[in-house]
Amino acid sequence: MEKRKQRKSQRRSGNGELIMSYSCTIPTCKLSRRDTQTVVKWKFLEHKGPVFAPPYEPLPSNVKFYYDGKVMRLSPEAEEVATFFAKMLDHEYTTKDIFRKNFFKDWRKEMTAEEKAKITDLKKCNFSEMNEFFKAQSEARKAMTKEEKQKIKEDNERILQEYGFCIMDNHRERIANFRIEPPGLFRGRGDHPKMGMLKRRIRPEDIIINCSKDSKHPEPPPGTRWKEVRHDNKVTWLVSWTENIQGSIKYIMLNPSSRIKGEKDWQKYETARRLKKCVDRIRNQYREDWKSKEMRIRQRAVALYFIDKLALRAGNEKEEGETADTVGCCSLRVEHIKLYPENDGQEYVVEFDFLGKDSIRYYNKVPVEKRVFKNLQLFMENKEPDDDLFDRLNTSILNKHLQELMDGLTAKVFRTYNASITLQQQLKELTNAEENIPAKILSYNRANRAVAILCNHQRAPPKTFEKSMQNLQTKIDAKREQLSDAKRELKSAKADAKVRKDEKSKKSAVQRIEEQLMKLEVQATDREENKQIALGTSKLNYLDPRISVAWCKKWGIPVEKIYNKTQREKFAWAIDMADEDFEF
Repeated sequence: MEKRKQRKSQRRSGNGELIMSYSCTIPTCKLSRRDTQTVVKWKFLEHKGPVFAPPYEPLPSNVKFYYDGKVMRLSPEAEEVATFFAKMLDHEYTTKDIFRKNFFKDWRKEMTAEEKAKITDLKKCNFSEMNEFFKAQSEARKAMTKEEKQKIKEDNERILQEYGFCIMDNHRERIANFRIEPPGLFRGRGDHPKMGMLKRRIRPEDIIINCSKDSKHPEPPPGTRWKEVRHDNKVTWLVSWTENIQGSIKYIMLNPSSRIKGEKDWQKYETARRLKKCVDRIRNQYREDWKSKEMRIRQRAVALYFIDKLALRAGNEKEEGETADTVGCCSLRVEHIKLYPENDGQEYVVEFDFLGKDSIRYYNKVPVEKRVFKNLQLFMENKEPDDDLFDRLNTSILNKHLQELMDGLTAKVFRTYNASITLQQQLKELTNAEENIPAKILSYNRANRAVAILCNHQRAPPKTFEKSMQNLQTKIDAKREQLSDAKRELKSAKADAKVRKDEKSKKSAVQRIEEQLMKLEVQATDREENKQIALGTSKLNYLDPRISVAWCKKWGIPVEKIYNKTQREKFAWAIDMADEDFEF
């Protein structure tokens, strides 16, 4: 969590949530000045606690594991971990050396002494029967009868009604993630050094419950106990625990559609909108600071320039060796950039190449202003490749400075501001009033993609991408043939006086098929352009939803074409608030 300085015009809750000092009127959130000024989040909180992952069920006796060509029966603990690997045999992860190495190391920890002595080489392990068993289970689920599916649906609904809601200050609020994630193998994003490690089963003894003293406290499963029951009304989480891979704290929170979450979202985007009013002053200030006599001020100013211009994350200090070698702007090292000086009239260029959040590679070659370039040369003087580029700066120092420039301002606010303003500008440039709805939605996704590229929101192409594109192309080819047939029929109707009365219906058929073909072609273009871009991350976390809602209302686009049901619940406040003239 980024450290932030308290100021008279804001307060901060125990878990770092920002409580702004001004009020607003949002029909769905019912905010008041009193709500936004106090650090107390609730007076009464009651819930049933989490739903734990079901216990492991051993494999049937006819599903065998082989080691070095011979059948070997595994202990339940070792067998469970083996099934995690078996389920992933068809995935690229299980071919990666680091994944296999980490898995085997953690798997051996779950083995008996006898198993450890025998199983010494992962290459000699044969999980194929396990893999086939789970594939058959998957197919069986797909082939379930309507009645069987209905029974599962009813069971899930019963669990939802019991565990999926809490009572907070006389409101029945939906809980987001009341189920504890089952054990499995850690995947991570990018080339994460911990991929393949065992995510251990979470037990009641790992769980911290948060509720009010006067509520009926959740009961742990029989024969177990909670790690702790606390009554902290300055935070909004209901349950927490620490996961074993990276030591991060996980939470069960309220659903994004809840009153408190809606208020927090609104406050986040309003803070970014306030930056719009003073961003020119801040930019002028950091440009002046490039000439400062103090090196620390110059470094701070250049880092802020990159955070503003490139939407870089600030980066947080981490214990060495504990996590992947990922960095942000403040923790960049000399080896992460290369300088290309002016040559034959070319601009000054900086090449960035480093691993960012989730081990996603950030690579970018960008022209910069001459004074930035000269400062970087100065910062790199007499340094080794693994030395810090900004050796007199860290995230805390930067955010403390930002708080002095604007109340509530952090490096992340710059990211939210630049993402939102980019979307708004792109939508104005790309939207064509003459286009139909599918074409306008393609323009929206292209605007969203520009933001995702700015924020470096990448993903690996889905495993099914090629197959789905082939299926889509088959549909396009069939529709083109259908259009050719319809055009021939229309031509015949025009030429034959006897069937001329059918000409109007034939013409309508051609137009309808042309629209259907265009919709399919737009869909294919959209999928191809976005196969390696994660549009959802920016859309749900960095883009003021009022921009999208206003765009929908202006062009007559149904909001459900942009946001699914869950997202519409999360952004209900924005759908109610924004009209077509809204400006970020």
